[in-house]
Amino acid sequence: MSYPLSFPAEKPLVTLTHPKDTLWVLELHNGQDNRLTPTLIEHAIKPALNAVEGHWREQWRAVQSSKDKSAGNGALIIVGRKDQDKFFSNGLDLSLVPPNGNFFPEIYNPLLERLLKFPIPTICAINGHCFAGGFMLSLACDYRVMIDGSKRNAWLCMNEVDFGAVWPHSFAGVLSAKITNAQVRRKIALEGHRFTPTEALDSGIVDALGGGTTATVLAKAEELALTVGVKAQGGVWGLIKNDIYWDALQGTKRDPRMTNPMVDDAAAQTRLFSKL
Repeated sequence: MSYPLSFPAEKPLVTLTHPKDTLWVLELHNGQDNRLTPTLIEHAIKPALNAVEGHWREQWRAVQSSKDKSAGNGALIIVGRKDQDKFFSNGLDLSLVPPNGNFFPEIYNPLLERLLKFPIPTICAINGHCFAGGFMLSLACDYRVMIDGSKRNAWLCMNEVDFGAVWPHSFAGVLSAKITNAQVRRKIALEGHRFTPTEALDSGIVDALGGGTTATVLAKAEELALTVGVKAQGGVWGLIKNDIYWDALQGTKRDPRMTNPMVDDAAAQTRLFSKL
């Protein structure tokens, strides 16, 4: 396989590189703030995940009869635009989300499910603001490394409570699976708190801070990836996650509930959700 790979080919929204034999880096570059859209998810992120998994499995199978299993190592880093350090993702672009209720069960929730069960360690390199659907994407990864925010503001936030947007069941499931402290969950979901990088680290939301630039965040994420990537050798990383995140995975299959019972007018709903 020849890298870099771009998806979709006609108008790339992500770029996949393979800087080391057991490391893949997926860069999201949909505009300046990486709003998550149906096209980005379906035709860019998901095909890139397929490419990573396929390549890793090919390498893993090749070394099963060998005493040296190191080629079976593997890890994936997901990062925002490399040419800036302001945004990882500003959340869903709800102006492009179909109003028919199928977006979450058919497009977004399967992405969360895929990451929750991905067969090699995933590290989210949060190189700037990370809001709403972008925050959930980061939580679905196994580890999070965040920019330290010393040069500019960088926040993690689920702000739906401030705009009257009901959470899909999948959001609640992922949050409960990844954040075990009830007070931190309350602060995220019910207070819409904007976590600074230091607060996110102290609260256990992120695993490490990676300096003040995208380059330093990537370097820290790569250091972590090469450490935990050895755990992919056994071929059971994803299978174990399928069990420990079972409840969250069931939540991705439930009714998305993306309407606000206090707002009956469809146009008002659109205006409400477009503020996220």
